[in-house]
Amino acid sequence: MEQVEKYLRSTPTIDCGIKSIKEKAEDLTKGQEEVIDKAKSLFYFVRDEVKYNPYLFTKLLEEYRASATLNREKGFCIQKSVLLAALARSVGIPARLRFADIRNHILPEQLAKLNATDLITYHGYNELYIEGKWVKATIAFDLATCQKNRLIPVEFDGEHDAIFHSHNLDGKLHIEYVQDHGHYDDLPLDKLIAANIQVYGPNYFERFEHLSKTREAQG
Repeated sequence: MEQVEKYLRSTPTIDCGIKSIKEKAEDLTKGQEEVIDKAKSLFYFVRDEVKYNPYLFTKLLEEYRASATLNREKGFCIQKSVLLAALARSVGIPARLRFADIRNHILPEQLAKLNATDLITYHGYNELYIEGKWVKATIAFDLATCQKNRLIPVEFDGEHDAIFHSHNLDGKLHIEYVQDHGHYDDLPLDKLIAANIQVYGPNYFERFEHLSKTREAQG
């Protein structure tokens, strides 16, 4: 039981005990008794109401806190996964983070150029403990992003693993899972930073920050 209980605790990034997180989770699951129903409500809130933005990548721990992402209402895969974990934990659903290297074969042009590869290291998603088993939940792309880019939305029923589809709506290769990095009870920020530097180069975060500021200035 201890192995599951650890995934209910508050951590430096999964701040599930903070007022804003608890109130939002309680509001989203009001009147629901079944764990599956609660999990689905939380999943679809984070998937669609927290808009996907891949240009918020950072080395700053405070930018990954669930409460910060809830307030910001946007984030990339890891920030959104931390938020889902916090919301789930706050209503008694054990939740953890999982990471994998993936290839995004239709990566946005600016990111593909910056990375010089279509490999995304340490893509983040969730595992929720529902009815005695861990179920994968991938909440990166909101519905509007999927519709705009002709991606197949990831749907979650609380029983089956919800991961990226291999192809888009046009049948073009989209996501390929390359390497699993396991699960964590909190964000392994040091590992995340080290992996990105190893894959994309020693000055990657500086180059990424420049791209983000340029995009922000352009509106």
